[in-house]
Amino acid sequence: MSKGPGLFADIGKKGRDLLTRDYNTDHKFSISTNTLSGVALTSTVLRKGVVHAADVSTQYKYRNALFDVKIDTDSNVMTTITITEILPSTKAIASFKVPDYNSSKLEVQYFHDHATVTATAALKQNPLVDLTATLGSPTISFGAEAGYDTTSRSFTKYNFGISVTKPDKCASVILGDKADSIKASYLQHLDESKRSAAVGEVYRKFSTNENHEVLPKSIVTISGEIDTKTLDKYPRFGLSLALKP
Repeated sequence: MSKGPGLFADIGKKGRDLLTRDYNTDHKFSISTNTLSGVALTSTVLRKGVVHAADVSTQYKYRNALFDVKIDTDSNVMTTITITEILPSTKAIASFKVPDYNSSKLEVQYFHDHATVTATAALKQNPLVDLTATLGSPTISFGAEAGYDTTSRSFTKYNFGISVTKPDKCASVILGDKADSIKASYLQHLDESKRSAAVGEVYRKFSTNENHEVLPKSIVTISGEIDTKTLDKYPRFGLSLALKP
């Protein structure tokens, strides 16, 4: 694969993962093992209050194909097949769920040194189609995303984003909800080993004039400035805090 810009879904992902990923207040127990044939098996038991859930997943890689199957206690069977280099610089991902066949979908990703393109379609008679495109480099990238409903023949979403990534920091701005909201995030690593980091995120919805309140009656605003003619220079960012009595 190329070393160009990431996918549109990667814009703001580092900060988002640090804020929300893998935080679990429930009781969880997992056991993983690998067989000599290369099959990875994982068993997980999760307790939420008085409710227990469990699943068993298996993963197997054969040449350029990766097979992932998960079975849970609700008799759901989820299968994901990922094939890399099905065409040059192209990856295909097919996912199926039994008995919910309507959730099946097919995604194709294309990677170039200066662009990435993805197309996703639900595997049903009148599918929803999602398209994304990202232009730029690993340092700075611009992206757009659109969703189209073939039944109503209307756009379900269109979003835009920009991401700036440096070795010790990254920042992103996403214009979402059909250009009705804006979300900005900034992540700063605090040491060279990148074991600790600080991240901030603000959100504003234009139609309802909603802001991101860190505390009741307190609003944070972040602004940024990027000179596209001198990308080797660091972007400038501003931070303000408004307190309401």
